[in-house]
Amino acid sequence: MEYINWAIVGTGGIANAFIAGLPWAEGARVGAVVSRSPAGAAAFAERWGLKTSYPDYDAMLQDPSIQAVYLGIPHPFHKDYAIRALKAKKAVLCEKPAALNAGELSAMVETARTAGAFFMEAMWTRFVPTLCKVREWLRDGLIGEVKRVEANFCFNTPPNPESRLFALHLGGGALLDAGVYPISLASMVFGGKGPEKIVSLLELGQTGVDEDVSALISYGPHRVASVSAALSTATVNDAWIYGKAGRIHLPDFVFSHRADLAVYGKYEYHYEPEFVGNGYNYEAVAVMDCIRTGKTESEIMPWAESLSIAQTMDAIRSQWHFRYPGEASFGA
Repeated sequence: MEYINWAIVGTGGIANAFIAGLPWAEGARVGAVVSRSPAGAAAFAERWGLKTSYPDYDAMLQDPSIQAVYLGIPHPFHKDYAIRALKAKKAVLCEKPAALNAGELSAMVETARTAGAFFMEAMWTRFVPTLCKVREWLRDGLIGEVKRVEANFCFNTPPNPESRLFALHLGGGALLDAGVYPISLASMVFGGKGPEKIVSLLELGQTGVDEDVSALISYGPHRVASVSAALSTATVNDAWIYGKAGRIHLPDFVFSHRADLAVYGKYEYHYEPEFVGNGYNYEAVAVMDCIRTGKTESEIMPWAESLSIAQTMDAIRSQWHFRYPGEASFGA
């Protein structure tokens, strides 16, 4: 198998989670780590047994042995780092949300298109076995026409102005960090097209970021998603997909290891597949398959759908006049 050599950009929790999954991603190698903190890069390299930590991002981009770049850095830096990597003809897997807003994401997508380089938003949950099975059930029409999606991702984190989650200048807040998961799920279920109407509630906390957000999202007549995200209130974080002929239940859907199918009046089926690694390995395998076959985007997480999801989150923030520092406008 052709090996794909990765550079890991960032040394925080999500970067550690991604690299921890790579031993289960056949054909993956990590060539180096890049960080704004040389000490952080050195510590990360030592922890994961990496031989190289680059002195700066551009030095890594000039290395012809690096084929793929994983961006696990705060949202406000995604656009600049992604565009520079794409112009250098590197494949880019960019943590979700891929950008602060749809305007930034549109610029990233256009750069990928012009450069002919692979680019994908890192919505890792779409690639785990349970979500692959859910897409199969939906394609086969087992629950009939889908009418409703309900999903929460709400947790309780002590407020900390030093934490990225609560830092306005780092793109913190419930919507972008947690709300992207249920919104992405609803988008996937309803075919990736943008919503027709959104009604939302958004509560700002002491640090200026949104700590609680809920939305009803209409994807057309009788096609509604109810989504919630929170930083300071824990809930049961299951997802439900309701169709005319049945329903699907995903317990703890962001970290889903099981999917339950009920076809009304006929049968129930509980799907609990073997789950290897920590889940991030499945998306890494999918990205590497795309790179090897010369694809520039993923069919499972395509550019147009990432843009639609970003536009949905823009619309929610616009309803509450909530912008991040330096944002001039929303939209592509």
